[in-house]
Amino acid sequence: MNEEISHLIDHTLLKPESTAQQIELLCQEAKRYHFATVCVNPSYVKLASEMLHNSEVKVCTVVGFPLGATLNSVKVFEAEQAINNGAAEIDMVINIGALKSGADGEVEQDISGVVKACHHHGALCKVIIETALLTDDEKIRACQLAKQAGANFVKTSTGFSKGGATATDVALMRRTVGPNIGVKASGGIKNLLDAESMIQAGANRLGTSAGVQIVQEAQTKN
Repeated sequence: MNEEISHLIDHTLLKPESTAQQIELLCQEAKRYHFATVCVNPSYVKLASEMLHNSEVKVCTVVGFPLGATLNSVKVFEAEQAINNGAAEIDMVINIGALKSGADGEVEQDISGVVKACHHHGALCKVIIETALLTDDEKIRACQLAKQAGANFVKTSTGFSKGGATATDVALMRRTVGPNIGVKASGGIKNLLDAESMIQAGANRLGTSAGVQIVQEAQTKN
């Protein structure tokens, strides 16, 4: 597991105060450690894409972030613009309030719009359900709706809410979506032990700003 863990990591920097110089360093680290992607805010997608040109590392960005309450048309436009700028993966936030209101059709339509835009342009779509704000029933419904809408992954958290990923939530999400959809654990993954617990629970992608530390711990362990 430790040898392959770097390929599961979305090397993430989404802080609003992030500088261009920090994004450049993020990309350099991603290439050095062979991370799956760098995950950056939309305004930095073009820079990251330029930095990672001719690299195996992809660019990931976020849509409807971090609250999820953006109009679907705006989410779709945002996704398309990000893909045009070089993003290969889009992490969208669901309309959490709609889900909690029982408006499942609206939630599925919201997800589906972004999924279709992503797939039309050859990009992956991950759906952030923000587990810290949901009951178990709502987590299950959110995962089912994402699956029905054709999402490539379901994802635990934005990292900007009341809590991050837990192994219990990851296991619940994996049971709900089955083996053919990805599960991304994100939020609060700070070390190798955290990462391994998420992988054992069923995650096959990790969103973290501690990717370098995790890989270095894994190398030392080996």
